[in-house]
Amino acid sequence: MLGYTVAERTREIGIRIALGARPDRVLGLVVREGMLLALAGIGVGLAGAWLLVRLLRSLLFGVGPTDLVTFVVVPVGLLLVALAASYVPARRATQIDPVTALRVQ
Repeated sequence: MLGYTVAERTREIGIRIALGARPDRVLGLVVREGMLLALAGIGVGLAGAWLLVRLLRSLLFGVGPTDLVTFVVVPVGLLLVALAASYVPARRATQIDPVTALRVQ
């Protein structure tokens, strides 16, 4: 999804680069957008899991319904995966040629 967003914003990113934006700033812009989406999803997921834990209590085996390790390790793992997934489109965005980007319609 983030790759599609970067492709749609090619012209904007090209203008930013043409006006002097450093590649690390463009990289940070795209990665920050991906991480905000991931954080929002993780927040909603954690809230939903915390609320539904009472219903799942009878189905859990070997862990408590509010197992701290599960509620910490899984979101951290998801954040790391989201960071890696955001880096690829962000790296591609830093290599956009401004002249080509301005010609794209």
